[in-house]
Amino acid sequence: MPRKSFSARTLDANALKSFAHPLRLRLYELLEEHGPSTATRLAGLVGQNTGATSYHLRELARHEMIEAVPELGRGKEKYWRVAPGGFSYGESPADADAAGALAFLLDEVVRQRGAELTRWREEADSTPEEWVQASGLGRRSLRLTAGETAGMRDEIFEVLERYRALSDRRIGASPGAPDPGTAHVIVHFDVFPVGVEEVDGPAR
Repeated sequence: MPRKSFSARTLDANALKSFAHPLRLRLYELLEEHGPSTATRLAGLVGQNTGATSYHLRELARHEMIEAVPELGRGKEKYWRVAPGGFSYGESPADADAAGALAFLLDEVVRQRGAELTRWREEADSTPEEWVQASGLGRRSLRLTAGETAGMRDEIFEVLERYRALSDRRIGASPGAPDPGTAHVIVHFDVFPVGVEEVDGPAR
């Protein structure tokens, strides 16, 4: 049975192969964190020339990962932002190159999770108390069936989808001018079995 998607789109093979590029991933992360930015500003943040960042931003836009923000630009200056709705990687593709790109992207997800958690531990002592109280780190070890695990996953993603939609509306209403009462909030959610292998005969 296909996995239920809670994102606006699932990346196809071509988008997977295009996205699996270290600089494009970094540009996407910076747009997520800082909001709308120009190729020039992003070039300064990643230590590249504007021509390179412009090219990679256009590639991200070609696959609808990001979009232009026309109301912010002046003259030839163009602002880019992450496209609303989010995305998912979907199932493992049959195409070998796309499968390799997906493996790279999933490894990058793991790396990014670790980097973000490390950053939070480093910043927590200097973060305003109201945000410390609003944050949380949690881990549970459960004994569930595959069906129960899928049901829990879907319930949690439904909650995350509500807040993602709220965030998208807020960003769309004031591009380039975030509400000072908000912050860039990261939510990690992973659910997976460990120690489970395909076996012949009756289930263990």
